[in-house]
This record gives sequence, C-alpha cells and structure tokens, in this order.
Amino acid sequence: MENKQLEEKVIMGIDPGTNIMGYAFIGVRGNHARLIAMGVIDLRKFGDSYLKLGEIFSRVQGLIKSFLPDELAIEAPFFGKNVQSMLKLGRAQGVAIAAAISRDVPIHEYAPLKIKLAITGNGGASKEQVADMLRRMLKIDEEEMPRFMDATDALGAAYCHFMQQGLPVTKAGYSSWKDFAAKNPNKIK
Repeated sequence: MENKQLEEKVIMGIDPGTNIMGYAFIGVRGNHARLIAMGVIDLRKFGDSYLKLGEIFSRVQGLIKSFLPDELAIEAPFFGKNVQSMLKLGRAQGVAIAAAISRDVPIHEYAPLKIKLAITGNGGASKEQVADMLRRMLKIDEEEMPRFMDATDALGAAYCHFMQQGLPVTKAGYSSWKDFAAKNPNKIK
C-alpha cells in the first residue's frame, strides 16, 4: 500500500492579468518543492476585453486539465490609483477562480506584500528580487527563467502557499530567506 505522505501534491500559482497572465506549477513532496512548469498566457492579441476573459477561462481550464493541480494559489489584486485597471484585474482574477472552481480545485488568495515577504523576507521587494530568490531556492537555471515577470509572480504565489504549510526545505536545502543568506553570504549583494 502506497504511503499518502510520499505522494506529490501539485500547487498551481496564478498572477492575474488582462494583457499577460502568469502561471506556474510546483510539485510538493513532504517539505520539498520543485518547479514543474511556468509560463504566461499572452492576451494582447485580443482587442475585446470579454474575449480576453473567455480566453483566460479556457486556458486556465486547459492548464488545470494538463497539470491536475491539487490547489490554486492566486495573487490578490493590489489597490492602485486607477479604478478601471483594478476592475479589469479583478475580472481576470475572478474568471481564473471560476475556471478553478469548475474543476473542483481549492483556491487560496495571497496579497502581493505577503508573497514578497514569504519569498524574500521583505514586503517591499522588487519583482526581480522575488524572481531571483525563487530561482536560487528552487535551483532554476538562469536560462530557464521566463522573459515575463508575470510567470515568476505566479511561481511566487504557488511557493508562498507551499510555505504556509510549514517551513519548507527546497531542493537546495533552504528553509527561509534568512537560512539562504546564512548559507550563501557571498551571493548576497
């Protein structure tokens, strides 16, 4: 009989967007995480906002069907000055959530500040700092890093959710930013 604790759990991360939407999948086995896939859904070719929402729904459902995630971690829209932009972002997030609900995937939402804090130890960290920390913690080659930060933002949401389950140990053996910094003093600038 197979031990349930040794089965891999798949966490999907989404960084909602109306032009570029990031997604990522990590595999979790016990306290270890590994990157499965990450990328973006490019919505810029769709002029109509409703067509974009339909594409988000369809593509998120397709990704769920392909990777069979056990849970979804999605970045919450941040409060900006432009109400119209926030409304569009909220719609994109809602459609992605609806796609997950339609596939019975449990959803967890995280504020950008919480994700940055969990990954880097600094709630004011830049997207580049978050991406670099994820690259180092998950041992991703620089050549494999995506061009769009939306993908690494999605990876950050998934990894943040993983960290909420307790202090993880990555493939590289780091349990936190502080642990990484202590073990790699020459890599910290």
